[in-house]
Amino acid sequence: MTGSQEQDNIPLNVDRATTHGIVVGVDGSEQSVSAAKWAVREAELRGLPLTLVTAYTMPVFAASALEAGYGVPDDTLIRDGAMQVLQGVVNQLGTLQVPLVHRVEMGDAAGVLVDYSAEANLLVAGTRGRGGFFGRLLGSVASALPAHAKCPVAIIPKGEHASRAEAGAPVIVGVDGSEQGRVAALDAALEAEIRQAPLRVVIAMPPISGAVAWLPATVDEQSMVEEMREKLEAGVEWLRSEFPSLEITADIVDGVPVDVMVNESRTARLTVVGTRGHGGFTGALLGSTSQGVITHAHGPVLVVPYIKDSRLARRASFGPTFS
Repeated sequence: MTGSQEQDNIPLNVDRATTHGIVVGVDGSEQSVSAAKWAVREAELRGLPLTLVTAYTMPVFAASALEAGYGVPDDTLIRDGAMQVLQGVVNQLGTLQVPLVHRVEMGDAAGVLVDYSAEANLLVAGTRGRGGFFGRLLGSVASALPAHAKCPVAIIPKGEHASRAEAGAPVIVGVDGSEQGRVAALDAALEAEIRQAPLRVVIAMPPISGAVAWLPATVDEQSMVEEMREKLEAGVEWLRSEFPSLEITADIVDGVPVDVMVNESRTARLTVVGTRGHGGFTGALLGSTSQGVITHAHGPVLVVPYIKDSRLARRASFGPTFS
């Protein structure tokens, strides 16, 4: 399932009825255990079922033997080993307050998880995991998931910072004026509301003198910043109209988008970005930048795919928008 991520008028995240609820990919590594524990909290927070999935592939020599006509290889030992790994993760989760399903699937790990994402509210994975034929479930797979998943993808680092839940810690979202950025902002607002946390909206803006040296000398840098701030404030008012009880702040931060969002992640309960967006000095915050944030963030990162939403049509009525 690697088709278009654009879907018409499907509510974001928890409002979408699914079969699998919160899906987490595990391979027995510490990173996958951290991801599974984070997923447990998310499932309980939302009252959704938790689905643990591990995947395995047949060793190359077995596949070659099959092609050569030596008979069907027995994958029982491999599957049993995968089941033991999965059960080991389950044993570390303790007593859950939501239904738990755990499954072993044969196939490429990324492909398996993308298939599950079509009927999931949220897909969760660690930043990296075990190597070998047993999984590749995390690491390179985690970096591939946001580009193809049909639901938001949470990437969870190893360690205590993965479960950050300090009182007052905000959900932080990076925007760049694109429709994709607005979808990410809507989802971030929902995540903040679920957690009863404030939302911080950030635009990353490299120093204009260096980033747009090709502009005429008559360009007033301060005017450009003020114009961007006006557009940002209009966007915040739109978000407040959709989430009236949510505390929302916004800021323009000097710096390269990846660096800005990685630094913001130090104090974030959750850092949210979209899958793609504008290029140029206004951001490139989405797309390839999201990969940089995933790789270097100091806490959980949520990558939101582009999903058409009727609320996007109301944005223009709140003032100027990015071109």
